Amino acid sequence: MRYFMLALLACVAAVACGNPLGLPAAFISNVVDTVSLYALSGTPVSLPSGYSMISRHTVRTDQGSPFDFAFDIDTAETARLYPTGALKLGQQSGLQLSAQQFDSIKIAPTSNYNLDSAQVVNVNTVLILHSSSFTCSYGIPGVLYAKLHVLEIDTTSTTTNGRRMDFAILIDANCGYRGLEPGVPRH
Repeated sequence: MRYFMLALLACVAAVACGNPLGLPAAFISNVVDTVSLYALSGTPVSLPSGYSMISRHTVRTDQGSPFDFAFDIDTAETARLYPTGALKLGQQSGLQLSAQQFDSIKIAPTSNYNLDSAQVVNVNTVLILHSSSFTCSYGIPGVLYAKLHVLEIDTTSTTTNGRRMDFAILIDANCGYRGLEPGVPRH
């Protein structure tokens, strides 16, 4: 009974401190990175079209590297981001359009993510994303949350850097945390 009461008090303390999941203290600082992705179609296969939130790197989608979203431009020159479910890779990662400005987003929501269809993006589109589920370093399943701001889209195929999207992204690399401000998150 005493062990149960101590465990209950520890759980209540974790919730009172703003950590309802009892996660270990965050220690990875959130930083804003600027990234370029190239369209899945109409660009050399050697260029990265996907992005892995876990590794915080661009990836080539043809090499079997895990990724959380990919970029493409369709025949009507419409730019789109694809979560893994939209590419028939399972409903794992998700994204949602945000009406807020990039710098105004402080906490990622836990629901209403689009898991299985592409999202049209334009310059200044802001999205909130969650990664595919993985096992955190402390042994429980979790996801990473991020916010993304589209900076530039080049739909031309005549330049060597064409069919590209440049974006700013801030990922909370602390598994399970949803804080989307620079620095070590509190949530």
